[in-house]
Amino acid sequence: MPLPELNLVNHFLIAMPSMQDPMFGGTVIYICEHNERGALGVIINKPTDMTIETLLDRINIKLDLTPKLCQDTRKLVMFGGPVQDDRGFVLHAPVENFSSTLVINEHIAFTTSRDVLEAVAQGRGPGNILVSVGYSGWGAGQLEEEIIKNGWLTVPADPVILFELPIEQRLAAAMKLLGFDPMMLSGEAGHA
Repeated sequence: MPLPELNLVNHFLIAMPSMQDPMFGGTVIYICEHNERGALGVIINKPTDMTIETLLDRINIKLDLTPKLCQDTRKLVMFGGPVQDDRGFVLHAPVENFSSTLVINEHIAFTTSRDVLEAVAQGRGPGNILVSVGYSGWGAGQLEEEIIKNGWLTVPADPVILFELPIEQRLAAAMKLLGFDPMMLSGEAGHA
């Protein structure tokens, strides 16, 4: 019997305690795209040591040094995942149509083009922003298989967790969305 079609766009994936991969253990991933070809997401709670300001400098984008903008650009850049970890990816409020933007919903868009970072540097970018280097990707059926094997929990995403909470609070807040005590989780998959 085929599995029902699963669409996890705009969901958080929360790594189960049994997650053996050190790259993904303890992570929360925001899923941007999920279809028959696979899935794409960004880790939202694994910071690099680089700020947005540092990233802008590295890619030769001049920063407008207004006080508000300087505060925003001191945010840390996330390690989004191991795929294309030499490229920047931006989750943001969908305020403008940038050249390579996937609008996920009325609160969140995903952009892979430089123009969103140029807008941020000029002080006219989106108010809510999360910048990552790299992303997390799965081939067709791979994510579904990992969920069946008890690798991930899923829950509809909350933009407050994504954009407003301090990084160190994101995992606990995402777990709280599940509606049960995460201490009750087992690393073993259950069988009937």
